[in-house]
Amino acid sequence: MRSARNKVLAAFAGVAVLVGAGGLAYDKFDFRHRMRAHAAAISGGSPARGEARFISYGCGGCHAMKHVPHAVGGVGPGLDGVALQAMIAGRLSNNPDNMRRWIRAPQSVSPGTAMPNLGVTERDARDISAFLYSRPD
Repeated sequence: MRSARNKVLAAFAGVAVLVGAGGLAYDKFDFRHRMRAHAAAISGGSPARGEARFISYGCGGCHAMKHVPHAVGGVGPGLDGVALQAMIAGRLSNNPDNMRRWIRAPQSVSPGTAMPNLGVTERDARDISAFLYSRPD
């Protein structure tokens, strides 16, 4: 949905303005904390649990992400900045509901895709999407 994407982009822009406004010093920790809080709010998940689930499901075997252990795969697309992408898998508008749908059942969205159904639970998909949305870079 366009409005969900616009809300995500507006939140990122708002955080950037807050960090840069009024002579505030750029605080990388504070910025990341705000991004994680926003990602949790829009997805209903936990970015911290999502990172652990991303690793335990072996997502990094196919997808690369900076600063994520074992996320060096080159089969699927790199996931840095996925929160700012317009589409998921070239088929779905980028919003939390569609992200969970894609993570849980990629073969039902795009039969024959290289991304396998891994039996991801609803909660794990919510947490993984929170993790992905918490990383704007």
